[in-house]
Amino acid sequence: MQARAGIWFAGKSASRLAVVMVACGLLVGCDNKGGSAPPAGAMRAEVSVVTLHPQSVVITTELPGRTSASLTAEVRPQVGGLIKSRLFKEGSEVKAGDPLYQIDPATYRASYDSAVASLQKAEASVPSAEAKAERYQNLSKQNAVSKQDLDDANASLAQAKADVASAKANVESARISLDFTTITAPIGGRIDKSSLTEGALVTANQSTLLTTIRTIDPINVDVTESSTNLLAWRQAVREGRLKFNGPDVSVKLKLDDGALYSLPGKFLFAESNVSETTGTFTLRAEFPNPDRLLLPGMYVRAIIQEGVAENSFVVPQRAVTRDTKGDAVALFVGKDDKVEQRAVSIDRNVGNNWLVRSGINDGDRVIVEGSQTARVGQAVNATEVSIDENTGEVKAKKRAGE
Repeated sequence: MQARAGIWFAGKSASRLAVVMVACGLLVGCDNKGGSAPPAGAMRAEVSVVTLHPQSVVITTELPGRTSASLTAEVRPQVGGLIKSRLFKEGSEVKAGDPLYQIDPATYRASYDSAVASLQKAEASVPSAEAKAERYQNLSKQNAVSKQDLDDANASLAQAKADVASAKANVESARISLDFTTITAPIGGRIDKSSLTEGALVTANQSTLLTTIRTIDPINVDVTESSTNLLAWRQAVREGRLKFNGPDVSVKLKLDDGALYSLPGKFLFAESNVSETTGTFTLRAEFPNPDRLLLPGMYVRAIIQEGVAENSFVVPQRAVTRDTKGDAVALFVGKDDKVEQRAVSIDRNVGNNWLVRSGINDGDRVIVEGSQTARVGQAVNATEVSIDENTGEVKAKKRAGE
């Protein structure tokens, strides 16, 4: 009895299932209006592409460095004595020749006055010696004086003139020492704090600095570059892959907070030797610094223009990946709108792009968005976009061919 009930229930359920299937078939038939279901894979994937064209690419390199004053002067006394006064404001700007310190000049003024008096005494003896020499010269012609007396008179005149010259030198030396009692700025720039105060005793050419002056407008930036990169750069220039613009190389500066310095600099020189310990050499650039934003010792990064790569291709970094072998590859959309994968030879990064040596042709469309859903050989709908050079992100979209 139970077995019959189960058979009846199963038969009834099968009948209901058949009815449902027939109804569904009718509904599908109505929706398709007598047509067949769409084949699998008919929907195309949406991708964003960038069309590549050859261009002249400015090649730059970013190197770490430090700022340093273009001129530095350590101020020391050149004569000894007591400092009577300090004549500058610490941390201010001074000009070359501005008075900085005043040393007690009393003893040096007395020495100068004594030297002047000695000069006057020496000068006073010259006319008498000249007259005597001239008189003896005339008497010698008449044989009224001996030759020895004439020689002595000429020697006395020469001695008198030598005494005058010596006295003049002593006056000049005394004047210089007197002038050195006023210590002046040897260069213009920003002056540091004073290490000594009024009343301090100083000596000539002492080891202790009085203060330091630094010229920071313009200011220098010293950066380091590896010798390996130098050889690679020269090879690129030699092969014609890079065009060198000459000695007037433009330099930009990136500050420690990542901001770009507003004023461009110029390349000055490169050292002629490579460090034996680090394998690097130093390059120096000069930057105007009218607002004194840059101070000596700041960490910066210099962006130096190495040259121009003409007729070159750049590919957005977001479009390039690595295959299982580690080679750089990118997906492209061909003329038939089908996806193809191609190996590219990367030279270096240029901002948010890669500079590519080979693997790119003029007019190629590289996929920069949607590569996760695109498959090699699959037809896709390509939308032309542009890339923000600062961020590397897609910033505009336009249907290809519009």
